[in-house]
Amino acid sequence: MPVVTVAALDGGVVTLSEDTLETFRASFGGSLVFPEDDDYDEVRAIWNAMIDRRPALIARCARTQDVIECVNLARVHGLLTSVRGVGHNIAGKAVCDDGLMIDLSLMNRVQVDGDTRVATAGPGVSLGDLDGATQEFGLATVLGINSTTGVGGLTLGGGFGWLSRKHGLTVDNLLEADMVTADGDLVHASESENADLFWGIQGGGGNLGIVTSFTYRLHEVGPNVLSGLVIHPFGVAREAFDFYRDFCATLPDELSVWAVMRHAPPLPFLPEDFHGQLMLAFATVYAGDPEEGKRLLAPLREWGDPVADVIDLNPYAGFQQAFDPLLEPGARNYWKSHNFLELSDGLIDTLIAAVNDLPSPDSEIFVAQMGGATSRVPADATAYPHRDAEYIMNVHTRWTDAAQDTACVTWAREFFDATAPFATGGVYVNFVSEDEGRAAAAYGENYGRLAELKQKYDPGNLFRTNQNVSPASG
Repeated sequence: MPVVTVAALDGGVVTLSEDTLETFRASFGGSLVFPEDDDYDEVRAIWNAMIDRRPALIARCARTQDVIECVNLARVHGLLTSVRGVGHNIAGKAVCDDGLMIDLSLMNRVQVDGDTRVATAGPGVSLGDLDGATQEFGLATVLGINSTTGVGGLTLGGGFGWLSRKHGLTVDNLLEADMVTADGDLVHASESENADLFWGIQGGGGNLGIVTSFTYRLHEVGPNVLSGLVIHPFGVAREAFDFYRDFCATLPDELSVWAVMRHAPPLPFLPEDFHGQLMLAFATVYAGDPEEGKRLLAPLREWGDPVADVIDLNPYAGFQQAFDPLLEPGARNYWKSHNFLELSDGLIDTLIAAVNDLPSPDSEIFVAQMGGATSRVPADATAYPHRDAEYIMNVHTRWTDAAQDTACVTWAREFFDATAPFATGGVYVNFVSEDEGRAAAAYGENYGRLAELKQKYDPGNLFRTNQNVSPASG
């Protein structure tokens, strides 16, 4: 067992002796990965290729007790520590340079009780894993739109997707959780047990500890849902947005329609000469009776002269994976995001101008329709505060050549600045990039209460490689 020098919380370094590591390994049921190991680069890699950090030690946990052992090691020795679930976070907070990386990706068990409509997932479970397990019972909970995302990070940030207008945020469907705190204690959190901690888990990021088990409420969904795309050439974007804005104002909770703007990928249902052209796609899911959905969607499908209309009955789990090919790991990614109360004329004009100047073929802007059930929960009911957002915009700047870094990041920042006057000032914490420092904007009016919880559960700020909330006394 090699001696390992690890970055410390105080900015210095800590040397973990051979005896210390042997003692740790004796009680650790997972595996340890060192920089000299053959699988080190594979294990430390995460979704966003812009993140290239090198931990001094990676502890791959296989069980909850392993997480406790890791937290105790980190606390006793004052180690800089990061926590990885599935590793899809845009900011790359799963990995720290020269510190201890606690890897939860092997803790990927899912249990579903179809009778009580409850599912329990480990912190290494992906959205695809959970959807696949729950759809065997014709059930689902609220998750995101990319199946390779981890449920852990999604949930801790709030979580939203196609079912949110009908069933709320992911955290609105979280029933209970098990968490290892900075003291190394395993605690259970729910509305009736450690309720303050449960509140903080519901949107407060990874600030309060490491969740080892999430239990969700499930709903009848699918297995087939009316879903798909209506795609227009971008030349009609202004008129299309005028229609979209009015159309969204009439919709029931069961129907969600998002706007996606990008260069057209080589999809089989698009004419070949349209590939690479700028497009505006309306992506939609109706979580209800398909016949009623067809009636409600008729105006959207009849508007204009679309290049393609591929709305149909599709397997819910399949549509959850529909955008995966556009978000595969290995590319360089930089995101910027805003929340909006409305789609004003000025905002629409700014959006259109930006899309006409996209910096790379794989970059896109999407506008997610919110409201519905998400807005009927008080802002202080969970740590996630942005209940007033009617639309969430995210800029997916995406490219492969590092030489484009400056151009792509600059474009995203300039567009973010141009749309800021129309925004609420809040942001979905899972969309905050590495360099932004927007924790106050992400947690909004709930920041103070989170800081008090941080002081209670993690006064030494052991869990700091996240969109960090400082302990109240600090």
